[in-house]
Amino acid sequence: MTTTVVEEPRRVRARWGWFPPALLQPLAIVGATVAIFWFLVAVFAPLIAPYGPLEQAFTPLASPSADHLFGTDELGRDVFSRVIYGARISLPLGLLLVVLALTIGGILGGLAGYFRGVADGAVMRTADLVFAFPAIILAMVVTAALGRGLTNAVLALVIVAWPSYARVVRSLVLSVADSEYVWATRLLGSSARRALVREVLPNVVGPVLVLATLDVGNAILLLSGLSFLGLGAQPPAAEWGSMVATGTQYFQFWWMGTFPGLAIFTAVLAFNFIGDSLRDVFDPRTARESRERM
Repeated sequence: MTTTVVEEPRRVRARWGWFPPALLQPLAIVGATVAIFWFLVAVFAPLIAPYGPLEQAFTPLASPSADHLFGTDELGRDVFSRVIYGARISLPLGLLLVVLALTIGGILGGLAGYFRGVADGAVMRTADLVFAFPAIILAMVVTAALGRGLTNAVLALVIVAWPSYARVVRSLVLSVADSEYVWATRLLGSSARRALVREVLPNVVGPVLVLATLDVGNAILLLSGLSFLGLGAQPPAAEWGSMVATGTQYFQFWWMGTFPGLAIFTAVLAFNFIGDSLRDVFDPRTARESRERM
């Protein structure tokens, strides 16, 4: 019995030895499964949804049934179909938001941390100015100034999100830039730009990747929040946040807001699980503990 118990983890470790143990934890698997599910839903929405998201051919405010799994809304539209099509808005825009914020913040933070001086002061003081306001409040102000709509909501959230990446990348670059191997590269004749790209930036990818993964869920939540407040998606677009907002106006018809809310909840939770697992991968102490358990 003891031999079997000891040998089984060894077989698992041998089979998945190329895979980081932290990504084989239950939360990581659940997060990846849910995230993949929503991406597949977004890609194949026209095949999965039984009706069009704007089709108003049914009884308004009908409760969930075999014909309408999530019921219908106040205009007779199928809520299930609208939740399915809502994934095509929330997920791609959440990813786009993070990519833009990561690109802008990463470049500015890398330049600030490596060249320091005036560049460092300008970037960090601008970041401090953004951090002085709550994220959702600043996003609301910027969106209101630019005008309602998903495009302006994404731009507003990029303005809010980039300082986090700039600060993280700057701190990592400051710690790596003074390393002996970076100085050796410079002494061998490499330019500052080449040393930054070839030696410094690869060493900051891990923590930034963790932050970006966690921020995808946060981006979906903030974007849905702006749509909930009427500053993001505009009717009749099928977007989760605006659907929850409509559901609050018909509170007695619980299905109108519950199912879009659950979609937001599961998507955000999935990316948080993945981000936590990636953090364990890039944390040497946690990674070692995961290998020992495996």
